[in-house]
Amino acid sequence: MDLSERKLKILQAIIYDFIRTAEPVGSRTLSKNYDLGISPATIRNEMSDLEDMGFLTHPHTSSGRVPSEKAYRLYVDTLMDKKELTPVEKDSIAQSLYKNVTELENLVERAAHILSEITNLTAFAMTPRQDQDILKYVNLMPVDERTVILMIVSESGKVSNTSIRLNKPVSMDTLAFISKNMTYNYKGKTISEALTLDIIETVKTDAQALAMYEKSIVPSFVKTLEDMLNVNLYMDGYTNIFSLPEYNDIDKAKMFFEMINRKDDFTQKLINRDNGMIITIGNENNDESLQDCSVITATYHVNGKQVGKIGVIGPTRMKYAEVTSVVEYLTDNLSQAFKLTEGEDEDKDDQY
Repeated sequence: MDLSERKLKILQAIIYDFIRTAEPVGSRTLSKNYDLGISPATIRNEMSDLEDMGFLTHPHTSSGRVPSEKAYRLYVDTLMDKKELTPVEKDSIAQSLYKNVTELENLVERAAHILSEITNLTAFAMTPRQDQDILKYVNLMPVDERTVILMIVSESGKVSNTSIRLNKPVSMDTLAFISKNMTYNYKGKTISEALTLDIIETVKTDAQALAMYEKSIVPSFVKTLEDMLNVNLYMDGYTNIFSLPEYNDIDKAKMFFEMINRKDDFTQKLINRDNGMIITIGNENNDESLQDCSVITATYHVNGKQVGKIGVIGPTRMKYAEVTSVVEYLTDNLSQAFKLTEGEDEDKDDQY
């Protein structure tokens, strides 16, 4: 049986009302609150058909109906009206995101916080696996006579700083010499490629530089590169679920917390998701712990390259139109926000 225009209007109204109220929707509610142009009796008949077709379920304790996962999928794919953010909402998001921008990691973490605050859901933002990320420059900055900071910056905006304690004092000229050589040799190489290179030949002309490079710089540099390959997942709004009636059930809330606290498992699930705006509802999530949830993810980019994912996890009764609009706007603006730091990087690049 195909869905007629009337059935689609009724289903859309039920989904909208249930998302808004979390209460099963009856024919009288639809007749009173929505201009459907038909009697409550006709609405009841259509609702019965929609239930037979698998789009509605009928809770035992209520005469009303609630949308099924099948209904939410149809809604997301076909019936959902895109919600445009207001200029005020956009400006508020942009101001929060751009404020004191320094590093991509900070920016990603802030994006998760903003998304959680706006949607009142548990939000997450994931940095990418960096094995194909390209190195931009390397710098050694003195802190005191025997302490330096090793800074590695990649083209995606990843900045890694490591403090190195030296065996003996080192001159500024030696630090500048090694920084220049490392940038020359590693710039344009992926992190994976950089882990296979050895630039000892290029520093052999300076005995002090060679000794420091081999004993102190190389181990820290390799360890920092290996750490850069790790994916970082930032999550925010863990306790937002307590404001949702779906999680009044303590066992259900406990299962949710156990699932998101298995951070490595959750990170791997996100890595395996397709790119772009992806919405998975209930049983569409392969993992059993996610089958009462909907997960929305989107891919953000820096310098035109795919970088990481951002999104939310919550009940299937989610404000899909609003959430997807916020996620979409944030992904579009992450790369714009990061461009604010590029001028600083280029100035540093010119030193070499």
